[in-house]
Amino acid sequence: MVKIGILNLQGAVSEHYDMTKNAVKNLGLNIDVESVRYSEDVKTCDGIIISGGESTVIGKLIQKRGIDTVIKEKNIPVFGTCAGMVLLGKKTDLDQPLIGLMDITVKRNTYGRQKDSFEAPIKIFGQNYSGVFIRAPAIESYDKTKDNIEVLAEYDGEIIAIKQEHNIAISFHPELTDDTLIHEYFIKEVLNKN
Repeated sequence: MVKIGILNLQGAVSEHYDMTKNAVKNLGLNIDVESVRYSEDVKTCDGIIISGGESTVIGKLIQKRGIDTVIKEKNIPVFGTCAGMVLLGKKTDLDQPLIGLMDITVKRNTYGRQKDSFEAPIKIFGQNYSGVFIRAPAIESYDKTKDNIEVLAEYDGEIIAIKQEHNIAISFHPELTDDTLIHEYFIKEVLNKN
């Protein structure tokens, strides 16, 4: 059975878990959704979701537990939101541990501090969506020579959602809405890879 793992290290883990369960139900699929914390757990997953939180702390735990190695060795698709976007990049504006699966440079806290959080209408996959931005990063640059990178959404002149291969990086928090659109998209990516 296909399994989506919600990386349970920090952040809105339970919200991602609930949203993924709802997305699976909406799609009418038989997919297991499980909270995972260690590399042994990640090995059994077909897709991984990394939530927001403090990207430096999450990155250190990912490296310490060998989770990054497992993801790379098994070529597991990853969906990263907020801090997850930072971790998926090859470079950021702070020296910190990164998984580096995507040819992107991420600027942390593009939209300010916690008190500057906001909700804004965006377009993604040709649909209207409500983006929840909390200390959100954005894509500073990406490797335009790669034909496997696709910009999925922009807001106020900044790239806020991007895809490379089966990996998706989003600066906002879809798990804090009632809309399963983006989680459903990721689940389909996982199924397309397998």
